[in-house]
Amino acid sequence: MARLNINGTTREIEVDPDTPLLWVLREQAGLTGSKYGCGVAQCGACTVHIDGNPVRSCVLPVSGLTAEQKITTIEGLSKDGSHPVQQAWLKLDVPQCGYCQSGMIMAAAALLQTNPKPTDADIDAHITNICRCGTYNRVREAIKQAAAGLPAKQST
Repeated sequence: MARLNINGTTREIEVDPDTPLLWVLREQAGLTGSKYGCGVAQCGACTVHIDGNPVRSCVLPVSGLTAEQKITTIEGLSKDGSHPVQQAWLKLDVPQCGYCQSGMIMAAAALLQTNPKPTDADIDAHITNICRCGTYNRVREAIKQAAAGLPAKQST
């Protein structure tokens, strides 16, 4: 039995401990926004956040997680698509086929959490997701647009 905090809800899921998180999210939790792409953590279609950090969920076994860790999927990024990255993606028509986009959005949102004003070099270094349609220029512009619309990070 795995106890996971997914999008703010703690769930107990009957699953083999070696099962990759991606399959638990899609099959047991019914959250199909994260996609299976390569299965070897290269493409990023399966990107989710673990405690705010982008993680490729296709290779992370649920046994590697604790109940205290917060898992956020694309469905949990915002309830209504109002996250600045999601809004920029829509405004700039970033997706073509759309398959990789949930992973791209999650990677971009994580980048902006740690670096609210990324340069092109920052974006290139941190957004390693693969898009078969080649929307990289629009991805970069959407990240910059989202950064411009993000509220200033509060100091602690």
